[in-house]
Amino acid sequence: MKERISTEKAPAAVGPYSQGIAVGGFIFVSGQLPIGPDGELVTDVKAAARQALANVRAVLEAAGAGMDDVVKVTVYLADIGDFGAVNEAYAEFFSEPYPARAAFAVKALPKGAPIEIEAIAVR
Repeated sequence: MKERISTEKAPAAVGPYSQGIAVGGFIFVSGQLPIGPDGELVTDVKAAARQALANVRAVLEAAGAGMDDVVKVTVYLADIGDFGAVNEAYAEFFSEPYPARAAFAVKALPKGAPIEIEAIAVR
């Protein structure tokens, strides 16, 4: 049975998807853009990474989990040259053992965002 995860502490879904879904002991967090509580897009890439990760954390907390429960992260970057700055912000949210991760440069992201981050966690 799928359980929809929703929180007002992260941007609302802007299409036909859920912020997160819990099923089979896993939590799947949809890609989070760097949109702050004020509804504004954060464009500085390091600050944007922090905001996207804070949004991931908010969805996880709504599901009764936290960043330590994350087992897989996917990072989508508008510019792969931002990889180092993103790693610096990323290290503020995760500790050993780090989750498995993939990072990709993509042609474009919704709303012109510099980054989008999705995660899978266990609970």
